[in-house]
Amino acid sequence: MQSDEQPQVEQTAQPAIACTDLLKRFGDFTAVNSISLEVKSGEIYGFLGPNGAGKTTTIKMLTGLLGADSGTATICGYDIVKQPLDARRMFGYIPDNPYLYEKLTGVEFLNFMADLYNMPRKDRAQSVADLLALFALESKAHTLIQGYSRGMRQKIALAGALIHHPRVIFLDEPTVGLDPQSALAMQEILRELGRRGTTIFVSTHILEIAEKMCHRVAIVNRGEIIAQGTVAELQAWSANQPDADSHAGPASLEHIFLQLTGGDEYADRIRFLT
Repeated sequence: MQSDEQPQVEQTAQPAIACTDLLKRFGDFTAVNSISLEVKSGEIYGFLGPNGAGKTTTIKMLTGLLGADSGTATICGYDIVKQPLDARRMFGYIPDNPYLYEKLTGVEFLNFMADLYNMPRKDRAQSVADLLALFALESKAHTLIQGYSRGMRQKIALAGALIHHPRVIFLDEPTVGLDPQSALAMQEILRELGRRGTTIFVSTHILEIAEKMCHRVAIVNRGEIIAQGTVAELQAWSANQPDADSHAGPASLEHIFLQLTGGDEYADRIRFLT
């Protein structure tokens, strides 16, 4: 197993992902309220929040799948609205429930994705082989996707997003529905991609994963970023709160999340049931 310690992020002048004052309303409901952030090249960035906090809406605006009411977003310097094709060449995106063509084999699906990105055929064979090896799918390369398990479907979807060697990957709940072994394998793959310099923007409800894997995290609630930083920085904030226990040691990311999003109220209620 790989160490949980994270490498240093390569410092570059231009952020891999940046947005300023992104706003999205649905009628009278504000789903995302003027979110601004920057993610460095090669950084694994966790985007955390309770259900309905605005995480998926933010990701869809960053990737151009949903238009913002106001604000701007860039991927590797390309404006997602003004330069959509250039921006989209820079990233891959995996939603929480990716659509896969079940009547294709793994190899056929990866070649189909390569066609979408206009990859020359002379360059793709090795890429397909490398990705199948990375995700331990060689034995299923010529099996129809309809016969894949949930874990294998997640892996082939991520392999398809990586076929054109993107500089940025967006993942919305990449471990949802996976058994513990498959979830651990997915974590190791994401760590390896980070070590290779890929920028990873990941939304997850599994805070233990974010705590071990991410260079920085942002906690979102009611459409706004309410905290952002390294886990160590958030632990320092928690330790300075009036109700902090000085003998308890560093707070877990789960505890900090509950502090910030009001989850402690639910924990108090549960005590009455025990």
